[in-house]
Amino acid sequence: MTVKIPEQIKQEIEKIVKELNYHCYRYYVLDSPVISDEEYDRLYLHLKELEDKYHYILPESPTQRVGAPPLEKFAKVKHTEPMLSLDNAFSYEDVDEFERRVKRFLGISDVIEYTVEPKYDGLAIELTYRNGLLFKASTRGDGYEGEDVTQNIRTIKSVPLKIEGVNAIPELIDIRGEVYMDIDEFEKLNREREHKGESMFANPRNAAAGSVRQLDPSITASRKLYLACYGIGAVKGIEFNTQWELIKWLEKTRFPIPAVVKVCRGIKEVIQIIEEIKEKRNTFSFEIDGSVIKVNDFRLQKALGMKTREPRWAIAYKFAAHQGTTKILDIQGSVGRTGVITPFAIFEPVKIGGVTVSRSTLHNWDEMERKDIRIGDTVLVERAGDVIPHVIKVIKEKRTGKERPFPIPDRCPVCGSKVLREEGEVAVRCIRLNCPAQVQERIIHFASRGAMDIEGLGEKNVELLYSKGLINNFVDIYKLKKEDILNLPRFAEKSAQNLINAIEKSKHTTLTKFLYALGILHVGEYASKLLAKNFEKIEDLYKISPERIIKIPQIGEKIAQSVANFFNDPENLDTLKLLKSLGLKITNPDFISKDKEKRLLEGLTFVITGTLPEPRNVVEVLIERHGGHAASSVSKTTNYVIVGENPGSKLKKAQLFGVKTISYNDLLRIIEKGKIE
Repeated sequence: MTVKIPEQIKQEIEKIVKELNYHCYRYYVLDSPVISDEEYDRLYLHLKELEDKYHYILPESPTQRVGAPPLEKFAKVKHTEPMLSLDNAFSYEDVDEFERRVKRFLGISDVIEYTVEPKYDGLAIELTYRNGLLFKASTRGDGYEGEDVTQNIRTIKSVPLKIEGVNAIPELIDIRGEVYMDIDEFEKLNREREHKGESMFANPRNAAAGSVRQLDPSITASRKLYLACYGIGAVKGIEFNTQWELIKWLEKTRFPIPAVVKVCRGIKEVIQIIEEIKEKRNTFSFEIDGSVIKVNDFRLQKALGMKTREPRWAIAYKFAAHQGTTKILDIQGSVGRTGVITPFAIFEPVKIGGVTVSRSTLHNWDEMERKDIRIGDTVLVERAGDVIPHVIKVIKEKRTGKERPFPIPDRCPVCGSKVLREEGEVAVRCIRLNCPAQVQERIIHFASRGAMDIEGLGEKNVELLYSKGLINNFVDIYKLKKEDILNLPRFAEKSAQNLINAIEKSKHTTLTKFLYALGILHVGEYASKLLAKNFEKIEDLYKISPERIIKIPQIGEKIAQSVANFFNDPENLDTLKLLKSLGLKITNPDFISKDKEKRLLEGLTFVITGTLPEPRNVVEVLIERHGGHAASSVSKTTNYVIVGENPGSKLKKAQLFGVKTISYNDLLRIIEKGKIE
């Protein structure tokens, strides 16, 4: 039976929600609070008590910002109107040329009105409101399709959950803006991460993007993020005539807008405002990397339209990168999650563009040699807005003769095992399976679908088990007991048992899946299957030579050398033997013994384009079952392109390369007849 909520309680809850949202706006958007933090907290707690007691919760209630459970992955979102990037101008001559292009395209000589605003260095976001309520938030992605980050964006206090302040609420409006992090908050976050031994963010933009793209919204909520709104996408139920009119509406409806927005008549005024913004650049609490110039009149914007990737009616004037001079105190090697060892410089701390820089990647040893970078050198360091600080050049005039080069290490700086540098490659790698620097990434890959397929052992749970010291490599997965995980966050009796069952189930696998799970450099699912077709047991690969592997058609030198390196490493072989001792059973249904008859499509490569009568993965399995290879892109070595309805660019490429095209029915006839005509 539904208990009726007293009308006066509903009204009280609605009143408190409205008050709290207003105070949130005053604090986080205007930076001008009118009540104390204690008063706000008291109101918030009272609201929470009423909501818990009467179960009357408004969608725009501030209590709904945090509390959503972690996601397994982000869903994709198609933008109703494309979120295009802007063309860049690097000089005032480029800005003049922009206006000349605009006037040429419109066929006018009149003075054009523009708006100018700072170009925030953050993450582009689209907020979709339906009937005034925040419905969805998505990233730009490729401009046409982004990721659904609604749960995370709701945690940002400056994001309105409801459009207020006006009488006429649009039925639908996509509001666009930039999520960013203040420089002070960025430096504080990096200090915390360094203290915990976690990798540091390169700049505030990366920190903001990394915070928004967290599967667990509580992590996003723990970081101070801000929003600046500057544009719209799809709209129903309201019309705007100019960019300035839109900005004033956004301001009235309590959306945070850019710190500076000016209307200018003609390009000379535009340049004056750019100079003003440039002067204020170091006074802002956040990073900007330029100014955005937009044609103010929306009718003119519509007439100008779009190019392939950017609008004709706007351009971004990019500021010159920040630079500073400092000394390299030391050079060390860091090991990434894929085993690549990257040299990095430790500097005498130097302030560049409002951020203290004390280290920078040196990319690789080839780059170090090209720039002749040595320990003790005085260097020019550049920090462009969205780029990691990097060494531009060595100031060789300041050399004393005491500087020394940093050679490629013989051993991994983390685990001490031998390192490998393939011929023709710039990357230096550690290939040890249990290298601590790579272990989390290796475990996540090992447990993933297509590999060992351990349900419940995704990124978040791997991080949790690793942080608790329960798994330090993927061998430890098979040592886990139910009681080890029962009292951990996100685990109860059933979920703990489900994970143990999934681990036990994964002990019975195929050689193809197991080889892929090992994460051998250059060895994906297809190469794993090729190896399984040619080697009956995992032991057949132990201490193998690259010459033997390269005899397999479609396997090249890189893969052959990488597989041989892996299976000739004593520690890797010990790990494999240990896995088998823990109950791992590997079968190999893909193995083709030498006395088996050659299959119909063996040695042939097929590519699918368009929509077929059967799902794509079903057709790919059919091709592979008969010995063929289903590739994702057309090349000169492709034998057939299977063409369905509404084919894409692959058909044009096939015609260009002279690749034979067939239909799905043609493929079925080939298989039915048992011969290729």
